[in-house]
Formats: sequence, structure tokens, C-alpha cells
Amino acid sequence: MTTTEATAPISPTAETAPPEKITGLQKKVLLGGSIGQFIEFYDFTLYGLTAVIFSQLFFPSSDPILALLATFATFGVAFVVRPLGGLFFGALGDRIGRRKVLAITLLAIGTATAAMGLLPTFDQIGFWAPLLLLLLRLVQGFSAGGESVGAPSFVFEHAPIDRRGLWLNLTIAATALPSVFAGTMILILSHSMSDESFTAWGWRLPFLLALPLALFGVWIRSKTSESKSFTDAQATKTKEFSPIKETFRENKLRMVQVIFVMGLTAMGFYFLSAYFVAYVQTTGNLSREQSLVANAAALALYAVLLPIGGRLGDRVGRKPMLIAGSAAIAILAVPSFMLVTSGSLPLALLGQMLFVIPLCIYGGGCYTFFVEIFTTRTRFTSAAVSYNLGYAIFGGTAPLVGTALVSSSGVAFAPGFYMAGAAVIVFLLVTLTKVPETRGRLG
Repeated sequence: MTTTEATAPISPTAETAPPEKITGLQKKVLLGGSIGQFIEFYDFTLYGLTAVIFSQLFFPSSDPILALLATFATFGVAFVVRPLGGLFFGALGDRIGRRKVLAITLLAIGTATAAMGLLPTFDQIGFWAPLLLLLLRLVQGFSAGGESVGAPSFVFEHAPIDRRGLWLNLTIAATALPSVFAGTMILILSHSMSDESFTAWGWRLPFLLALPLALFGVWIRSKTSESKSFTDAQATKTKEFSPIKETFRENKLRMVQVIFVMGLTAMGFYFLSAYFVAYVQTTGNLSREQSLVANAAALALYAVLLPIGGRLGDRVGRKPMLIAGSAAIAILAVPSFMLVTSGSLPLALLGQMLFVIPLCIYGGGCYTFFVEIFTTRTRFTSAAVSYNLGYAIFGGTAPLVGTALVSSSGVAFAPGFYMAGAAVIVFLLVTLTKVPETRGRLG
């Protein structure tokens, strides 16, 4: 494919294709993709939900803000290796298939998370404790680099053309449910035992659950097979086919676009799922239980609204959703953060829900756009590298940047300005540059 072909519209489109009948295999793929995304983000979310405890047990300091900064820095390190994992597993997936790679990534994530639940603390083994935690976060990040894109790509290639947005967003909506599930579990555990017991060992139980969940996800995925579009693409590949070389030769512009488009949603999602619980406790002066309740409710709303946004994107297109969503984020980010840090539980809940609505409008375009923009031959590699770079640069650093902004400025809602500024940049990118409309492409 030439550079001209890489940036030209792909046809035919969904409007000219006949309606598809949904098969049993397609339903299994959708279920398997959603379960895998649930498990991946369950493992990542647990770290954010227990960040305050991690700061106490693994990064002891006389200054709790410094300890929390170290905790979020370790959280962000996992995102540094995600692009490397995306490159490795993406190229492997474009060569040998999505299903085999997704079994490896899910098992690795589940094993690393369960191992976190067994780690000795700083008081027990000294600096080995944060180093081992860092190592396990790197394993999580490397594996998630493949899982986070492989599952949406796998679902996308099986989805009905006119319902790709709905199917992709149903899959991604499963990434919000782990926070509800894990947050509820932590809430029950913290209520059913003393603070001393929960801090000593109770927090470990949700981490140990990760491995059986991963094994269940692998079993579900073993019942699926590769899509026809992938097997057709495989038939055109020669022995000299290199997914990495072809990706960087043909898709450089598209990959840059995806980095920024997905970077904004990454920032928003990780503020919501990995930062707000600790943020509301330390800045909004609410209890752990109040913070968990408010965050679980907001993420439940996210899980409900995101598929609606995806279905709307199927009707009006991906680009209008990106434009409307980024504009709404730019307008509502600062008011949302002001409410979140008000010190009132009802207002903190309202602020998080107000934050969720524009994220779901934007998600109605971005979560299908980032795989739909690439062709089947190198979709896994191209999407994995650009998606994970966006998540590493903007998502993984969001809790750290948010904590640093509050600490340095003394303004509780300072992260809202950061979020709004990023939204303005993406709005200009989508409206002023050649970001294509991808709805209905056959690739």
C-alpha cells in the first residue's frame, strides 16, 4: 500500500454492505473480549483504589504527599513499557493471530497481580518491597500493552459493520466495571474488619482473586476463533512480511493522530478510575468509604453511557463524536474538579458524574476510531503502538501530574485546568487537521 492509499478513504462502507446476522461465534468473541478487558482493568484498577495503603506500606515517609507521589510514580512506570508490550504483542498478533496472543497477555497480567497480593512490605524486607512492586507493575504494563488493543481488535474484526461502535464500546465499558466490583469488595472488606486488619492483610484478598479470573477469561477465549478478515489478510502475506516495518512505513500519520485522540480519553479515564478515590480522600477530605461509593457510582454511569455513545457514533460518525466530546470536556473539566474537591459527598458524586458525561460522548468516537483507522494486515501492531503511547504519555502520568499540580499550586481543582487544556488541543487537532471519518470502513 502506498502512502496515498494509506490516507485515502477505504471502501465499500457500511451503507453499501448488506445487514449481517449475528452468529454464536460473534457473541462468544464479544463476551471473551469484554471479560478480558474487565480482568485487565481489574488488575490495574486495584492499584489505584489501594494507592493510599500502598503509600503507607511500600513507600513510608513523614510526608504523606511524597509517599503518594512515589506510589503514583510506580503506577505510571507500568505505562512506560506498555508501548514496548504493544509493539511486541502487536507484531506477534499480526503474525500468528489475536487469540493466541490474548491468552498469553491475560495470564501474565493475572499472575503479576496475584503476586502483588503476596508481597512483603517495606517494614519486612526494606527497599526490596518497592522494587518487587515496581517489577510486577512492569510485567502488568508490558502484558497490558498487548491485551488492551488485542481484545478490541479481535472484537472489531468480528463485529457487524453497522454496530462496530456499539460492540467496541460494550467491550470498553467492561473496563469501568472493575472499579465498581473492586471498589465494592474493598468497601465490604474495610467495613467487616478493623483498620489494622485491613491494612495488614485484608487489602491483599482482591489481588489474589486476579489469577482465577484470568484463567476463566482464557477458558472463554479458547471457545473462539480468528475472524474471516484476519484469515483473508493472512493469505496475502509473504514470508518477508514484517508487521513492524509495514506499520511505520504506511501508518505514521495515523498513529500520531491516534496517540493524541486516545491520549485524551486515557487521561480522563485514569483520573476517574485511578486518581479520584485517593484525590477525594486527600484533597476533598472525605473518608475512604465515601470516596469508594462516589467513584463506584460514577464508573457505573460510565459503563451505562459508553455503549450509548458508541451506538450514536455508529449513526452520526466517529469524527462528530470526537469534536463534540472534546469540546464538552474542555468546558466541564474545571467545574467537575471543583465539585469533586468540595468536601461534600453529594457534590463530589455530582462532579464525577458531570465528568463522565463528556468522556462518554468522546468515547462514542475514539474507541472505534483507533482500530477502524488501520487495515487488518497491521491493525494490531499499529493500534497497539499508538494507543499505548497515548496511554503512557497522558494516561499513566495523570494521577502523578494531578497530585503534583495540587501540591505545587495549592489549588485543589488544578488538575481540571490540565484536563481542559488537553481537550482544547485535541479539539483543534480533530477540527483543523486531516483526521479522517472512519465509520463503516472495510479494511
